[in-house]
Amino acid sequence: MPNIITNGAKIGKEASRKEVRQREAGRGEGEEGEHEKPSAAGKKTKVGKSLPAKEASTGDKKRKRKAKRSSETYKIYIFKVLKQVHPDIGISSKAMSIMNSFINDSFEKIAQEASRLTRYNKKDTITSREIQTSVRLVLPGELAKHAVSEGTKAVTKFTSS
Repeated sequence: MPNIITNGAKIGKEASRKEVRQREAGRGEGEEGEHEKPSAAGKKTKVGKSLPAKEASTGDKKRKRKAKRSSETYKIYIFKVLKQVHPDIGISSKAMSIMNSFINDSFEKIAQEASRLTRYNKKDTITSREIQTSVRLVLPGELAKHAVSEGTKAVTKFTSS
């Protein structure tokens, strides 16, 4: 393979990314932005250089693994309830996202109200009684009654098993 060399550097298709980086780093030796730091042997080493290609790629893989962590959602449960109520109806991803946000907001409001009630009563623990009272305060009328009865049923089932 013939290499095209101009001023001591390869150009064209034959030049790899590594060679291009080395060439650019060689030109910028006298520029501001790179700081030189004397090492223990008295030689000057450059600070601020990028990692070699292998080390940089392993760092990317670690970042990708962290990014893959999914946040917990109620999407599965929303879908199960939808199929119980209307088996023939589907739901769009945007509508599912809205429903998930609605449930998160509702739980947050109930938790804040329960926390407030606990502080008012000068207690340290949020019990089922605080949750029940906060549900009655946050949810309107008939919805609160149904939520309280379902919650009581769930707590009874949990304690009996």
